[in-house]
Amino acid sequence: MTDRRSKHLQRIAALLAGLAALLVVIAFAVVPRFIATAPQGPTVGGSFSLIDQNGRSVTDADFRGKVMLIYFGYTFCPDVCPTTLGNVAQAYDLLTPAEQAQVVPIFITIDPERDTVDQIAQYVDAFSPAMVGLTGSPEQVAPVLKEFRVYAHRVETTDGNYSVDHSSILYVMDKKGQYATHFSGEVTPKEIAAGLKKQLAG
Repeated sequence: MTDRRSKHLQRIAALLAGLAALLVVIAFAVVPRFIATAPQGPTVGGSFSLIDQNGRSVTDADFRGKVMLIYFGYTFCPDVCPTTLGNVAQAYDLLTPAEQAQVVPIFITIDPERDTVDQIAQYVDAFSPAMVGLTGSPEQVAPVLKEFRVYAHRVETTDGNYSVDHSSILYVMDKKGQYATHFSGEVTPKEIAAGLKKQLAG
């Protein structure tokens, strides 16, 4: 009885081993093909048509051939926006002239009602002459925020004014206008410059 039971267990073990080997073969054959054909995750970024700080209409196509470093914020932001844009300006200054010629820092407002062309012009000029400020009508700005997955929520204040809670992310778009990487708002100028240099080298 013991020998018969032992042989039975051996047969089961052999069957399971064979099944495991078959699953491994199937995995090696099927999984790579599945990964290759699986739908990609949500994209970040897209086309836009806005107004720059000089009052000119611009689109994303106007920046082809350059790496775009894009930040979304608003000129009445009390702390996060000026700190981040200050870091962007410092990072840009850490690049060589040849690298600077391939990079454009861009500030896009999330508050088009107050951020007029003149307001944007004064704001970006305080950080860097190389910085491009973009605004537009609420109807122009809204789809851009959606394309870049930007969070922005208007908060009414007791004085009858309002602030805007928003995400703080620096987007790096490659020379074809495609998303390359991003930085959090707490990133340092040296880290931004290093990331841009890596993108340009790649």
